[in-house]
Amino acid sequence: MKLDADIALAIRLAEAAGAAIRPYFRSESGVERKPDASPVTLADRAAEEAMRRILAAEVPRDTIIGEEFGATAGTSGRSWVLDPIDGTAGFLAGRPIFGTLIALVIEGWPVLGIIDQPILGERWIGASGRPTTLNGREVRTRACRALGDATIATTGPHYFDDHDGAHFMALAARTDHRRMVMGGDCYNYAMLASGQVDLVCEANLKLHDWAALVPVVEGAGGTMCDWTGEPLHAGSSGHVLALGDPARLEDVVEALGCNH
Repeated sequence: MKLDADIALAIRLAEAAGAAIRPYFRSESGVERKPDASPVTLADRAAEEAMRRILAAEVPRDTIIGEEFGATAGTSGRSWVLDPIDGTAGFLAGRPIFGTLIALVIEGWPVLGIIDQPILGERWIGASGRPTTLNGREVRTRACRALGDATIATTGPHYFDDHDGAHFMALAARTDHRRMVMGGDCYNYAMLASGQVDLVCEANLKLHDWAALVPVVEGAGGTMCDWTGEPLHAGSSGHVLALGDPARLEDVVEALGCNH
């Protein structure tokens, strides 16, 4: 099946990225600043270059969209979306809770995603119509009886502007906020897929930040959407929710208040 071949290719991409990243972890990695002031390292660039070389050789008609080197247009209607290190700040701090994100997007919709943590050797694979796996073992999100029982996670308050931050805090106040998790980037979504976290809420994400997460979360029984509850697609605004228990979606959207 074509999907099996795509999964095998995505795994090769993850392995190539991991091999490029590991030598730089907890070392002098050469940090620069992008125009938006976010950090980028030699490891980010080396990992994306390694993945791009494989894609250019094996699927030359597919589009490539990467965080570091932008878009290379293709003609197949298929796009590989790459984030070599999602969580660069954590990587620079020596924390192994960053991840390489690899997604296959067809006609604007993510159909395959990998979250790869190359230091801990953890790899979540999600694909349309298939259960999500962690290192080959199926994983599931957990049930959440009420929003007040939910553990919420987000990368950090500084990623919200004042308006979005007010909506986030309104939601957080309705959760078990004493267990709120700050930091973690894509690793939060991996933990949600594995049943350790109930809810992730973020804003200002780009396609490379979230495309790989959707098949992983949804293949584990969760759901991902924007802050109004609409499914995520290539044109989405970047306001992202992930829920381990889809039954809580109405409660979450109401608490955010973005439909009012």
